Amino acid sequence: MAKTYYPLTKMNFLVTLAGEYDGASAAFSEVTGIDATVEVIEFRQGNSASLAPVKIPGLVKHGNLTLKYGLTKGSEFKDWIINCTSERRPEIDRQMMTIELIDVSGDAPQTLVTETQASNVIWTFSNAWVTKYSGPDLNATTSEVAIETVEIAYEELLITNVGTHNGADSVEALTGGGA
Repeated sequence: MAKTYYPLTKMNFLVTLAGEYDGASAAFSEVTGIDATVEVIEFRQGNSASLAPVKIPGLVKHGNLTLKYGLTKGSEFKDWIINCTSERRPEIDRQMMTIELIDVSGDAPQTLVTETQASNVIWTFSNAWVTKYSGPDLNATTSEVAIETVEIAYEELLITNVGTHNGADSVEALTGGGA
């Protein structure tokens, strides 16, 4: 009897840094902008038997990630954001960053997830750095969470799909210029 697999929910995920800030993680409420686009190069030789051009894959381009989270009083992840956006930095502080979609398999996690576990999908972003920081909108007449926004540029996207596809793990790399 075949096992039924349900689609993963997008409500549980973990964002983690590697490199200088190895293991630094933050709890974000929203992540958008995970994408890769392959440019199309159209080419036609003058003596071609067809009037239609041939389409050739070109450069791979990535947009920027946008991460939103509730303002907290500090963490290593926040230190990285500050270092990247400082007016006095020696160089751009590029890091390896992962976003892991946590498979809850119908059950809510019983403890706070703070490190990578066996998961179904992990997106790895190489040479990531903070390109924009937006502080929260402040309003004394509302009772809302103060939300900070961070925009992150990256150069390479690696998608690890842990699970079986024809009996083997699947790893896809989408490389190209950064945003």
